[in-house]
Amino acid sequence: MNDTKILIEKIKEGIQEKKGKNIIIADLTGIEDTICKYFVICQGNSPSQVSAIVDSIKEFTRKGADSKPFGIDGLRNAEWVAMDYADVLVHVFLPEVRSFYNLEHLWADAKLTQIPDLD
Repeated sequence: MNDTKILIEKIKEGIQEKKGKNIIIADLTGIEDTICKYFVICQGNSPSQVSAIVDSIKEFTRKGADSKPFGIDGLRNAEWVAMDYADVLVHVFLPEVRSFYNLEHLWADAKLTQIPDLD
C-alpha cells in the first residue's frame, strides 16, 4: 500500500473513532488540474463532534501514517473544517452545511467511494 492509501486509511479510522458518518472518498486522480488527488468528506452532528473528529484524524495520521496536516481551517465555527494533507483534503461538515455545499455533486466526475457507517 502506498503512502497516500495508508494516509486515507488512517483518516478513515480517525473519523470512525469519533463516530463520524457518511464518509465519502472522492478519487480525483482521473481529473486534470485538481488541487489534490483525493477528497475525504464526512460529517459530525455538532460543532463539538466536528472538532473531536478533526482531533482524532490528526492523532491517527500522526501515529499511523507519520503525517501532519499542512493547514486546518474552520475550527472556530466547526461547521466545515478543511484539513490539508497535500495529496488529500479532508472536509468535516455539519450535515446542513454539507448538504448546502454538496461537494460530492460538485466533483461528480470523480470516482466516489462510500464507506459504510459503523454502528
